[in-house]
Amino acid sequence: MNNNDDYELVYVSDGSGKNQLDKVKNKKKEKLPEIEPTTTTLKMRIEKKGRGGKAVTVFYEFPNNPPYFKRLMKELKNLCATGGSYKDDTFEIQGDQREKLRPYLEEKGFTVKG
Repeated sequence: MNNNDDYELVYVSDGSGKNQLDKVKNKKKEKLPEIEPTTTTLKMRIEKKGRGGKAVTVFYEFPNNPPYFKRLMKELKNLCATGGSYKDDTFEIQGDQREKLRPYLEEKGFTVKG
């Protein structure tokens, strides 16, 4: 190892048992944008293609704040009493749930398109 700048210390083997990986992760945390429902637009669509003809409600192109939208998705799944998943900047809720989701999200302050 010629240059110490190329490597990051992630574990210390001096017997202290301290893991340095947690410290490295905390340094690199990026600040996520604050989500304000009154200024956020959620785009919604129904997809059937590639799902055996079954409908799925999909939300896409929302601001980058995964923890916030994972919590929101959990609320929406509980509201609809159905399953869903969060993947690749979209979240999906099983079934055509537009009639339940639009009023709930508008009540929270979001603008819903689609």
